Amino acid sequence: MNRRERRAAGRKSRGISSGPGANTPAALCDAGMRHLRAEQYLDAQLCCQQALEADPDHADTLHLMGLLSFHAAQYDLAVEWFLRAIRHDAKPQYLASLGTALQNLGRFEEAFQVFDKAVQLKPDAAVLWRFRGNVLVNLDRRDQAVLSYQQALKLDPRDRDAAYNSGALLLQLGRLDEAVSCFNLCDQLQGDHAPTLQKRALALGGLERFEEALADNKRAHALDPTNADVCNSTGTILQSLGRNEEALSWFDRSLEHRPNHVETLNNKAFSLIELRRFDDAFAVYDRSKAVDPGHAATDWNVALLQMMTGNFEAGWAGREVRWKKLLPGDAPKLSKPIWLGDEAIAGKTILLHSDEGLGDAIQFARYVPMVAARGARVILAIEDAVCPLLSGLSGVLECVPKSAGRLPAFDLHCPLSSLPLAFGTRLDSIPAEKSYLAPPAADRLRNWGDRLGPHKRFRVGLVWSGNPKHNNDRNRSIPLRMLARILDVDATFVSLQKDPRPDDRAALLERPEIVDPTAHLTDFAETAALVSCLDLVITVDTSVAHLAGALGRPTWILLPYTPDYRWLLDRDDSPWYPTVRLFRQAATREYGSVVDRVRAELQAMISARKTS
Repeated sequence: MNRRERRAAGRKSRGISSGPGANTPAALCDAGMRHLRAEQYLDAQLCCQQALEADPDHADTLHLMGLLSFHAAQYDLAVEWFLRAIRHDAKPQYLASLGTALQNLGRFEEAFQVFDKAVQLKPDAAVLWRFRGNVLVNLDRRDQAVLSYQQALKLDPRDRDAAYNSGALLLQLGRLDEAVSCFNLCDQLQGDHAPTLQKRALALGGLERFEEALADNKRAHALDPTNADVCNSTGTILQSLGRNEEALSWFDRSLEHRPNHVETLNNKAFSLIELRRFDDAFAVYDRSKAVDPGHAATDWNVALLQMMTGNFEAGWAGREVRWKKLLPGDAPKLSKPIWLGDEAIAGKTILLHSDEGLGDAIQFARYVPMVAARGARVILAIEDAVCPLLSGLSGVLECVPKSAGRLPAFDLHCPLSSLPLAFGTRLDSIPAEKSYLAPPAADRLRNWGDRLGPHKRFRVGLVWSGNPKHNNDRNRSIPLRMLARILDVDATFVSLQKDPRPDDRAALLERPEIVDPTAHLTDFAETAALVSCLDLVITVDTSVAHLAGALGRPTWILLPYTPDYRWLLDRDDSPWYPTVRLFRQAATREYGSVVDRVRAELQAMISARKTS
C-alpha cells in the first residue's frame, strides 16, 4: 500500500470521505459529530481542528468544540466555544448548549436568560421549554417552571421528562390532583417506571387515596425491591390505613437496606405507639437518638410519648425542643429573655403568648392567673378568635390580638405551652378548677337564650370534626352521619361545628332536628355563651372540647384508641377538666361502638332527669 492509499485508509477509518468536498469544514464537522456520538473524542477533535484551519469562523464546528469540552467536564471552556459559535449564528441549538453549560457551572440566572432567548427564537421547540423549566427549578421559581413544562407538553404531549418533572414540582407545591395527572401520563408513556410510581403514590397519599397509593408503592417495590424509600413510603401509607402491624414489616424492610435512617426509625416508633407497644417505641427512639443525638423530631416525639404515659417532668422539658430546632421558623422573634419559672417576676411585665393551637391556648390559659399571682404584670398576646374570651382572665393587664402587629413593652416572655414547665406541673399537681374562664356576659347569654327558645328539652351541643390540616385528623374527626344514631334521643341538638366539610354540610341540611346557629359564632366568646346555654357538649378532640371543659360545662369527648398526649391512657376522666368524660375507641379503632355507648349514656341521663 503506497502513501496515498495509507492516507485514504486512515481518513476512512476516522469516518472522513476522500470524495469531492470531503475536506470542507461542513464535511469535517459532520465527521466529527459522528465520532462524538461514537465516543471517539480524539478523532472528533482532529476533525474540528482541520475544519477550523479551513474556516476559523465555522459556527457548527465551534459548537462541536464546545460539545467536546462539555463532555470532558470543561464547562468554562465549553462556554467560550459556544459563545464564539453564537457570535456567528445565534441558533437555538447553540443557545441550548450554552445554557446547559452555564447550568453545570451554577450560573443559573445567566442560563435562564439564554434559554429564554432560545424559546423566543424557536417557540415551537418542546425541548427548549423543558430546558427552560429545568433552570427555573434551579432558581427555585417552581410555579414558572411548571408553566414551562406544561408548554413543553402542549407542544409535545409525549415528552415524558416534561411530564415527570412537572408532576414532581406539582407534588412539591401541593397541587396533588395535577401531579397525579402528570404521573398518569408518565405511566402511559413509560410503564413500570419505579420513580414515577413512587411519586404518584406520594401524591395519592396526600389526597387520602390510600389504597391506590398502596398499589403504586407495591408496584414500585416489585420493580425496585432494594429501594428503602419505597419500603418506608409503603409503611406510612399502611399507617394511614390503620394497618400498623403490616406497616412495621415494611419499616423493617426499609431499615434492612438503610439501617440508620432516622425518619424510618421514627415512623416505626409511631406504629409501635399506635399498637401501644410503648417500651418498644422508646427503644426505637433510643436507637434513633444514637444515630442522630440532635434530631429534634425524635426529641419531640419522645416528649409527647412521655406525656401520654404520665411522665410529665421529662415531657414538659422535652417539648421545649420545638423552639430550639423543630420549628425554627415559627419561634417568636422576641429580644427579651424567656421565663421558665426560675426567677422572681414580682414587679416585672411578662408577655404570655400563644404558640400552638387554639385548644392549647385555652387549656394553658389556666396558668395565667398563677403568673399574675407572683406579682407580675401580665400581657397576653393570642389569636384574634380567642382574644375576647381570654381577655377576662384574672390578672391580665392587656390582651393583644396577634393581628395587631405590635406589642407593648415587656421584660420577660413565656409561651403559653411552656407554663406547665414553668410551674413544675406533675400529674398530681395539675391546676384543675371546675371553671377558670370568666362567665360569659349577661347580654350574650340573653341573646343566645332568645335564639334557642324555651328550654323544654335537654340541650346537646355537637362537634364532629376538627382542623382538617391536623396531622391526626383522620383519627380524630368523624362524619356527621355517624352521629345520626343518637339523634332519636329526646333532646334538642345544637351544632357547634364551624366550617363543616362539604359532605357534612349536605348531611346537616338533611337533619332538621339539629339546630344550626353557627353563623352567629363570630369568636370564642360567642361560642362560650352558647355552650353555657347547653346541658351537655358532645365533641371530638378539638378546641371546643377545651372551651367547654374550661367553662366547667358537662362535656363528653370522643377519642381515638391512641389519643393526644393530654388525654393520657385508659381512663374516662381528665385531670385537666373535672366536668369532662372521655369516650375512647377500643382496640378495634372504630367510632361506631363509641357512638353507641354515648347514645346509651345520653338516653340514661335524660331518663334520669325526667324522673328526678
